[in-house]
Amino acid sequence: MEQIYLDNAACTPIDPRVMAFASPFAYEKIGNPSTLHTRGLDARRALEEAREKIKSLLHAEDEKTIMFTSGATEANNLAIRGTALRNPKMGKHVVASAIEHISVLNPMKDLQKQGYGFDIVPVDATGIIKLEALKTLVTKGTAVVSVMAANSEIGTIEPIREVSSIVHDAGALLHVDATAAAGHIPLDVQRDGIDLCSIASNDLTGPQGAGVLYVKPGVKLQPILVGGGQERGLRPGTENLYAIVGMGEAARLTQLEMQQEADRLQTIRDALITGMSKIPESYLTGHPTQRLPSQASFRFSYIEGESIVLLMDQFGVQVSTGSACSSLTLEPSHVLLALGLKHEEVHGSMVLSLGKSNSLNQVPTVVTAAMQTVSRLRQLSPLSNERR
Repeated sequence: MEQIYLDNAACTPIDPRVMAFASPFAYEKIGNPSTLHTRGLDARRALEEAREKIKSLLHAEDEKTIMFTSGATEANNLAIRGTALRNPKMGKHVVASAIEHISVLNPMKDLQKQGYGFDIVPVDATGIIKLEALKTLVTKGTAVVSVMAANSEIGTIEPIREVSSIVHDAGALLHVDATAAAGHIPLDVQRDGIDLCSIASNDLTGPQGAGVLYVKPGVKLQPILVGGGQERGLRPGTENLYAIVGMGEAARLTQLEMQQEADRLQTIRDALITGMSKIPESYLTGHPTQRLPSQASFRFSYIEGESIVLLMDQFGVQVSTGSACSSLTLEPSHVLLALGLKHEEVHGSMVLSLGKSNSLNQVPTVVTAAMQTVSRLRQLSPLSNERR
């Protein structure tokens, strides 16, 4: 049975070219970038070359703005906690959109326990942030606002430039979690007025275990870890050279091939949307057009997501039912609830996130598997018309 992997938003397979480029740094070219002998200097050179590649992908001012972390979760925590704690004179207030990743929302909730105000900006039924509500909630006492570039669950792309204008007019800093967007749509931190930006290696077809926080020149952060002086003292600890070098090469390849790959994936995405829409009582979630080229997400009445994932897997198709980082809680998706859906509507979700291994000729297999999955589960559901 052919295995069709459609959960790239959770973890993307490493590009073989990236693997070939980075593998020597796991054994043959091993070295600590902080040491002064030949191996260490070679490691430092490789690290800085990777930093330059990431700088180019984000269109950052210079390579000094690029801080390596262990992943997007750490980058998000450093951006939010580091900014708020280092700049108390800006105000003790933080703001996020209602559909942010939990690695953004939870640090803000933690700051709330320390006396910070925390407000959530609503989104519309397609996941677009409500700009008028943002204007009301961001005040002169707001330190940092976090709005993602695009949502990994529903695929909706946010109007970051408009958000930036509102945030900066109030004197606050803008953090953008671009983890889902990186590699799929162009990112330009200078053009879009972004002060802090998080991305992850494994969402760029690079190795797991590396991430980046872009920090605009002049923005001051407080470290959330203390130790050595690595990464300008903002992220102490010996750098994960293999993962970082791989992330740099993945960023380089992504930048070269982004438009061509986006066009290819959008064709597959649209075919999936057309096919899935033929299933009775199926609904596309997220914005119909202003969405990532790699992402299609749906909800189905009368059934629940965990069963969808398990049964689709039996057909050889790996899908998701929301954010992988939230799946262990078994709570309904906060993203879908933010769209105004009811609890019973949220549970039957399926997320299809595309990658390099996917092709147009897989679409009929996926659609057939989904049709059979939904039909079988509805036959078991006491709420479904198929049992009446």
